[in-house]
Amino acid sequence: MKTYVIGDLQGCHDQTVALVDRILAQEQPAPSILFTGDLINRGPDSLATLRYVYALAVASGGRIDTVLGNHDLHLLAVASGIRPASGSDTLEHILEAPDGAELLDWLRTRPMAMLRKGHLLVHGGVLPQWDAAQVMALAGEVEAALRGPAWAGFLAQMYGNEPDAWNDELHGPARLRCIVNALTRLRFCSMDGVMDFKLKESAKADPASGLMPWFEVPGRRTQDVTVVFGHWSALGLMLKPNLIALDTGCVWGGYLSAVCLDDRSLMQVQCPEYREHSGKK
Repeated sequence: MKTYVIGDLQGCHDQTVALVDRILAQEQPAPSILFTGDLINRGPDSLATLRYVYALAVASGGRIDTVLGNHDLHLLAVASGIRPASGSDTLEHILEAPDGAELLDWLRTRPMAMLRKGHLLVHGGVLPQWDAAQVMALAGEVEAALRGPAWAGFLAQMYGNEPDAWNDELHGPARLRCIVNALTRLRFCSMDGVMDFKLKESAKADPASGLMPWFEVPGRRTQDVTVVFGHWSALGLMLKPNLIALDTGCVWGGYLSAVCLDDRSLMQVQCPEYREHSGKK
């Protein structure tokens, strides 16, 4: 059974269906399909997209799943009354849907990270101090909080940019916040793993800043696995021996991309420009 990973959907339902149909038509037996998170938001049909992935996952017996992205966590926080919706959100139909509670219950039980066939799948990034086993263990701490009875309280303390660096002595909400920020928001960090959350719409940092993409930090401890991630549309598609970046800007008029982990074959569906990027004139 082959395994495909699909980049950020962001509510682009028609393109999601088209790409999944292409994969299923080509592969027998039915493959495993994994998503890099951010299933919803900004695109034209977040509710239909979430319903579609949920139905696929439930019917698949575990072959189809997703990690959680920052927009997925934002949906949970908005639905819980913890965060206000923003002007760019396209979440209202999920919040008003008769099956909304069922969809949200499923979403909050999704993993923060997966390890499949020597590939480590996250939405955002991993800190250079973490190896794959530690990533999975730390992801499990957040998953336990999201799946437990006090999950809304966890979400209420999840937001903030501090602490911006990992320390094994971190505990409580600060520890979980640091893990979530790395796994769902990380793009750039310093040589010693201090995270930056200001630089978003670029694939490069000013050398004078001391910042670099998290995967370029020398000595990164996840170099012995292939890290697969989304979240970074400015970076686009990247296929390297130990790195696969899959956010190809579907909602911004780019592509929705899928890569087969077994042979590195690529499938893409071109997307309309549903949203104008803030940096575009």
